[in-house]
Amino acid sequence: MLLAAHGATTRGRRPTNEDAWLADLPLGLFVVADGMGGHNAGEVASELAIVTIRDAMAVADASTDGRLGAAVRRANEYIFQAAHRRSDYAGMGTTVSAAWVVDNRAMYANVGDSRIYLCHEGELTQLTRDDSWISRAIDTGMPLTPSDIEGHPMRHVLTEVVGVRAEIAPAVQECELAPGDVLLLCSDGLHGSIPSDLLAAGLGSARDVDTIADSLVEQAIARGATDNVTALVVRFG
Repeated sequence: MLLAAHGATTRGRRPTNEDAWLADLPLGLFVVADGMGGHNAGEVASELAIVTIRDAMAVADASTDGRLGAAVRRANEYIFQAAHRRSDYAGMGTTVSAAWVVDNRAMYANVGDSRIYLCHEGELTQLTRDDSWISRAIDTGMPLTPSDIEGHPMRHVLTEVVGVRAEIAPAVQECELAPGDVLLLCSDGLHGSIPSDLLAAGLGSARDVDTIADSLVEQAIARGATDNVTALVVRFG
């Protein structure tokens, strides 16, 4: 299994950066987390998620069944407990998007609105579904145009995050990878600023993953992103 990966992040126009990312090539594990909470607790939540998921995946047995989902649930448990031990961490949580590459398969999970995309032969597919009020409204048949969504007061409201409730049940899915396929894990600061056609163009280029990730973050800021911005680019084969 030959993988190349690079992550880039910036606080953008925010005073601090509550995003965190992980690229562990020996494990084939890639994670992006976007934290939330007062008194810098968002930074604590996202970093705790990254560390807990990595440690859980590193010590697990060789079986792939349920391994990634169990690691995300472990992160939820640790963050939830930490939030209840300290008053300044109360209510903290984080989104999580995680991908685990084994042989020619990618197993992936997400909680919140950080996303995972797959670019195959220049065609971009959003693999994950946002845990958000907007996504739920669309699923129930509410007629929302792109302009409706852009200006909707509930557009940033999440229906699920890691660490806020005692238990979560993240769905784990998988897809096959072909040589040259590219995965993008990103926070909403990125996908909320760059349209799909530009994401596809960037990920489908022959440039190295370092250049692609750095360029995507720069584009998001240039296009007016006000949130923290993180892009983790993984090329298979």
